[in-house]
Amino acid sequence: MRLLIVEDEKELLESIAEGLRLSGYAVDTAADGAEAEDLFWSETYDLIVLDINLPKIDGFTLLKEIREEDKQVNVIMLTARTQVADRVKGLDLGANDYLIKPFHFDELEARIRSLLRRKQVVEDKIIHYKNLSFDTGTKILTVDGDVIKLTAKELGIFEYLILNQGRYISAEELMEHVWDMNVSDVSNAVRVHMSALRRKIKEALGENIIRNEIGRGYVIDRE
Repeated sequence: MRLLIVEDEKELLESIAEGLRLSGYAVDTAADGAEAEDLFWSETYDLIVLDINLPKIDGFTLLKEIREEDKQVNVIMLTARTQVADRVKGLDLGANDYLIKPFHFDELEARIRSLLRRKQVVEDKIIHYKNLSFDTGTKILTVDGDVIKLTAKELGIFEYLILNQGRYISAEELMEHVWDMNVSDVSNAVRVHMSALRRKIKEALGENIIRNEIGRGYVIDRE
């Protein structure tokens, strides 16, 4: 899952980004509204964490622009303001959730997980496929109860494929949702991590459930 964090407080921005990356998310950051606007128009995000008080373009203006273009992307507003009117305005403009500073990182992460699960229409916290079980909350993949140890990128790839069963996913789409901007060789990065992921699953499950069809992409077939 790929996220955009927009926050002008440098220390808070870096702290949120680092925590989410450690949890396996691909994270891009912006310190002002203009930079965030450029990223929004050039990249694809699953969720945006957006501060209200931003230099250059404020959060309300940016949110309105986002909603005019994209009705689906999840947006969590951050603010130090406590006025009810500000919270109402944000929600009326299309924010999915609201968090008032200061907040605990665990709460922000829990709200992100909740919105992403809702977006992907995952009714069950645990997804079952053959003898595999994937916990979308803890990001743990098991086969018959035994944990398959995966890297953060391997987990990101598997999660995106299992949530999109039956649909071919190109390397470019995986890059958009699993990686951040700091990658130089797109095709090689996907190929290396995909190869390791398929090998680990085959060793544990006895078969390779991720197919690659030239010209179409990668897919986990529906059972």
